[in-house]
Amino acid sequence: MSSIGSRRGGESGQSGKTKAAGRKKRAKAAAEKKLSASQAEKALGSAADPNGREPSSPTASPASSASPPVAPGVASATVIPPGLMPPALAALAPGLAKLGIPMEGAGDGAPKPDLEQIAYNMARLLEHGGKALAASLKPPEPGETKSDLSSEMSNAIRSISKVAEHWLSDPKKTVEAQSALVVGFLSLLSNTLRRLSGEAEAPVVPYDPSDKRFTAPEWRESLVFDFLRQAHAIAVNWANAIIDRSDDLDLQTRSKAKFYFRQISSALAPSNFFATNPEVLKETWASNGENLVRGAAMLARDLEAGKGRLKITRYDASKFEVGKNLATTPGKVIFRNELIELIQYSPTTETVYKRPLLIVPPWINKFYILDLTADKSFVRYAVSQGLTVFMVSWVNPDSRHRDKGFEDYMREGIFAALEAIEKATGETNVTAIGYCIGGTLLSMTLAYMAEIGDKRIESASFFTTQTDFSQAGDLKIFIDEEHLRDLEQKMASTGYLEASAMSTSFNMLRPEDLIWSFVVNNYMKGKPPLAFDLLAWNSDSTRMTAANHITYLRDCYLENRLARGKAVFGGKTLNLKKITIPVYHLATREDHIAPARSVFIGAQMVGGDVRYVLAGSGHIAGVINSVAKPKYQYWIGDRPSGAFEEWLEKATEHPGSWWPDWLEWVVRQSPERAPARIPGSGELPALCDAPGEYVKIRY
Repeated sequence: MSSIGSRRGGESGQSGKTKAAGRKKRAKAAAEKKLSASQAEKALGSAADPNGREPSSPTASPASSASPPVAPGVASATVIPPGLMPPALAALAPGLAKLGIPMEGAGDGAPKPDLEQIAYNMARLLEHGGKALAASLKPPEPGETKSDLSSEMSNAIRSISKVAEHWLSDPKKTVEAQSALVVGFLSLLSNTLRRLSGEAEAPVVPYDPSDKRFTAPEWRESLVFDFLRQAHAIAVNWANAIIDRSDDLDLQTRSKAKFYFRQISSALAPSNFFATNPEVLKETWASNGENLVRGAAMLARDLEAGKGRLKITRYDASKFEVGKNLATTPGKVIFRNELIELIQYSPTTETVYKRPLLIVPPWINKFYILDLTADKSFVRYAVSQGLTVFMVSWVNPDSRHRDKGFEDYMREGIFAALEAIEKATGETNVTAIGYCIGGTLLSMTLAYMAEIGDKRIESASFFTTQTDFSQAGDLKIFIDEEHLRDLEQKMASTGYLEASAMSTSFNMLRPEDLIWSFVVNNYMKGKPPLAFDLLAWNSDSTRMTAANHITYLRDCYLENRLARGKAVFGGKTLNLKKITIPVYHLATREDHIAPARSVFIGAQMVGGDVRYVLAGSGHIAGVINSVAKPKYQYWIGDRPSGAFEEWLEKATEHPGSWWPDWLEWVVRQSPERAPARIPGSGELPALCDAPGEYVKIRY
């Protein structure tokens, strides 16, 4: 007890001394504050008065060299004068220095902010911000819908509210949910306090190297930013767990709730805000705010280009042009109707395989994903191996095409192409490829041809194609009767779905990569987009006819009519089992549009011999994994049967591109050769050079 009493007495005496020292310190700080205010007034006054300006500082930031021209006698840089730094901010100097944002006292030779340049950039920022605001407020053109945001917000609120109602209706579940969230944040808080005291503690939420939002070292090394990263992750993981455990709700409702919550959580990530993104703070300090000016200018341009909607620039458009460095494989358009142009590519070998190849690409985006650049072109590869290649190029539709449905795309697309190929080459029989929705159309066409005894297509390849939609992936989230009614109303006046609508849907499937990464890079860091061929193609989106799009969504995604034997073409019920020709089915392992498992199920529904191949990567990159620059691998196994996971476990992995495997499969069926065919030398004269006119139509 005596030791405790003496210790308290010592603490009391020390407290008195501390209070006295505190009064002296506050008095000194008040005097310094008065002096600092005077210095600040002098510094700001000299920046405003050309006659009283001091000479430029030799320690001015390198960014000041990019300052705008100023009047004679105006200093080129104004730095923070000694003593101007407030004590509270000065205390943060060591931490800010770790971010590369040095303040006074953070070290000799460290760059200082250029106040004049900052003031000038803030004025420019306001100017560009005003332009962006004006562009966003621009009224819609006649017949144009301004935004679907209200509809999406309504869907989001309904979906998430059902989950909330499920948990709030039971007091026990409510307490359970609240406790889980509180425990998570308390764990983070105690962990952070221990780390702050110098203890070596592993983070509550480990760093995920695959999350590109948080790759900067400050997200791990700085306690502040690491706390923000972990807090965001804890909230997201908690909400996703709550949705997953809402057992009383059906799968579609839970999937929609999780999808919309992902949009919210992605938007609220700390990496998306100026004050909580260390990379943006560093860039702003280093450039005296020049990055924000560039970002505001790009924001204004994107809003102007989108006519009031934000049309994010994702690639450097000046670096790409269709026909110049995209879709450059030589050839001719030999046929054209309301729906398609048919391209015949020029041979590069003296002889070719006798049986031609017809490619049916998707009409969501454009065909040149298979003829992207010279070293990524599947078309160029096929031609170089001796195949006579024909490509369907779908029209980018307008109101005239509003009633063109799936059966029209079969008759005026695939059947018209088959007739044109026979006239151009004299060959009746072909092998065909269908990619994505083009493959779905091809499968329906083959089932119809089986019903009427048409044998012109001798074998078929399906690239990332679904014929069974029971496990159709992320896009199924958008499909229900309510959504289809909204779509029908939206398309009623024009007869088509705007290109931007489908593009937005695809971007929302991966908002972190396809939306917010560009928001941060373009508008906050002020960095121009890169020249990326794949993004150039992805941004070249297309409209879809009302009849075609509604049929696809309702018959395939919502009702799965093709797999159930309920789809009808020309009065014939389509049965996939009647497709008995050889089939090559390609899926990609990370596909979120046509999941490998979904493709696997559909591959079991045809009646002929099937070679199922699984490629690495996703829906696009896995398909265009070229032999020139292979990045991924592929797996080959037995004929698809049973569960996908069991097939994959027994499959054999192969390095490199799957293209040679496909070529060997095609050639083995029909090895006969013939003299090379020159486009336009048959019954059909050349109409124009490849890639044609339809592919260049943009809205």
